[in-house]
This record gives sequence, C-alpha cells and structure tokens, in this order.
Amino acid sequence: MRRGVQEPFRTVYKGDARQLRGISSNSVDLVVTSPPYWRKRDYGVEGQIGQEKTSEEYVAAIIAAMAEWRRVLRPSGSVFLNIGDTYYQKSLQGIPSLVEASARRAGWILRNRIIWVKKAGMPDPVQDRLTSRHEYILHFAINGYYYDLFGYAERYSPGQKGANPGDVWEITPQRNVGKHLAPFPSEIVERAITLACPHLVCSQCSKPCRRIVERTAELDTSRPQARRALEIAREKHLTPEHIAAIQATGISDAGKAKFVQTGTDKNTEQVRRLAAEAKEILGGYFREFTFAKRRSVGWTDCECEAPFMPGVVLDPFMGTGTTLDVAEHMGRSCYGIDLDVSQVDVT
Repeated sequence: MRRGVQEPFRTVYKGDARQLRGISSNSVDLVVTSPPYWRKRDYGVEGQIGQEKTSEEYVAAIIAAMAEWRRVLRPSGSVFLNIGDTYYQKSLQGIPSLVEASARRAGWILRNRIIWVKKAGMPDPVQDRLTSRHEYILHFAINGYYYDLFGYAERYSPGQKGANPGDVWEITPQRNVGKHLAPFPSEIVERAITLACPHLVCSQCSKPCRRIVERTAELDTSRPQARRALEIAREKHLTPEHIAAIQATGISDAGKAKFVQTGTDKNTEQVRRLAAEAKEILGGYFREFTFAKRRSVGWTDCECEAPFMPGVVLDPFMGTGTTLDVAEHMGRSCYGIDLDVSQVDVT
C-alpha cells in the first residue's frame, strides 16, 4: 500500500461509559467490553453500573451507554459485549435477552449471540440447579460493518480449510486478579479484534482496509471426493473456464438454488453452457469445485492522500486493562475508560 502509517496510541482516563467526553464522534472501530454484571459485586464507586434496584434499570443503563458508544463508532464499527446473567430471588433474570431486545429497539443490528463456554469456572455451592458454565458475547453492529471472517478462520480453525468456525468459543476464564471479580480473558479480545477491527483505516475518510479474497481452483485433497473430482477433470480435459463456470453458477441454476445463490440467473449464456458441460462430465463430483479454497490477495484502498492509521479499540469498562494490552499487542490504537482507574497506568 502507498502512504505512511501513523503510530498507534494508548489513552486511559477516568470517566463514565455513558459519557465519553474525551473521544470524538466517528473515531472508534470496535468496542470490546464486559460491564459489571447486575447485583454481582459492589465496587464502591459512585455512579457505577451494576447496582441498580431492578434488572430493567440495569438494562436501561447499558442501553444508555451503548448510545454513547454508537456516537463514537465509525459507520463500519461493531460492539462485542460480554454480558452475564443473574439469579435474583431464585429466578434467572434473562438479562442478555433483555439487552438484545432493547438494543434492537434502539436501532442496533444483533449479528451474533456467541456462546462463551468456560472450560473451568468458579466453584458454585448451589444444590438445586446446575452450575452455569457459559456466558454470552453479543455482537452488535451498524450497516456496513467491517468483518474479516477469512482472517478469523485462518487463525482459529486452520485445519477446517476456511470453513466458518461457528459461534461457540471455548475459553478458560482468567483467575481473579486484585479487586476485579472476573478479569476479561485475553482470547475473547483477540477474537473480537481479529473479526471486527481493521488493521488500517484512512485517517481522512475513515474507510477501513478490507481484505480482498478470491476463489481458486484448488481443492482440499485430503478429501477422497475432491481427489476423484480432480482426476475426472484431468481425464476429461475440463478447462479452467469450465471450473470457473461451475463456481459462478454454484450447485444449481434451478429450483431452490435460485433463491439462495447470489450468482444464479446472473451469468452469461456461455457460462451456463460451460457449467452444464462440466456438471454432466463430473456428475455429483462437480460439487467439490463449489467448495474450492480461497486465498487472500490484498486489501482495499481509497483515493485519499492522507496516511493510514491503526484501527481503534475502545473498552469503556476497562477494569484491569486486558483489552488495551491485547489491542496494543495486535498493533491497534486503544482507549480505556473506567470510573476506577487504579488498576492501570493512566496516560
């Protein structure tokens, strides 16, 4: 890429997650955070979220904070919100669901409800229900959000040949450190940044550099079906144009496929003819070429002459600063805000 790249920054200050006065509008790419859970622990800080009288008041406080996060997010921004549930008067309160519903009413897009499976957890003496061993990480976004599924799959499921890794994350919780009840696992932050925070953003127009991925004719030869498909293609002298036509049309040009495949009914007559020839020769093995490997070939650019800058991560409930440490390690800029900043270095 042309142009220079600004140095990443790390900024920490004392403040309320609902009033980010030190952060400009449209300047953040990703919010990764875990607010205090309702009625779990009183941190003894004036104005804290988590000690509201009712779960409805708690959810309202979270939604008010999210409104401020939306102000500072760029149009391509996202929020990854780890939010726990609470038992109150013997009943589970359903707080994640309440947050989801309220956020949707406020205009957010709920893209994923990720299940964080805890490989180990805090001891629980309860005898009349099962111990909870999972939490939710909610991915909220705005239209046009940045998302690098290819890079995420390469990092977290390299043996699955680019398959979508799914919405269940098995991550061991970090041990209690200092005054913080449940330190945020660094792997959650790593995954969120890999998925939803661009490595570079134009400092003038704020467009993120998005990964460019192209499909190849290379198949996963660990699969017997793929090896047989390649053998038939070679024996019958199918051309690269035949293979490209299969990939352009997909599994079928008729029936249900017309409604689920974006390329269907948009191809030229020649492409449809080549695809039909190839499918007749390959039989059922033609499907293997629709699952061909993809590769990263570069990043999008813009017409501006201004330098690039690293993507910006915000944690408005900073705690011990795990999000900031991970963001720095991954080459991103970061903001950390908390009502109590005694556990991190303030810059």
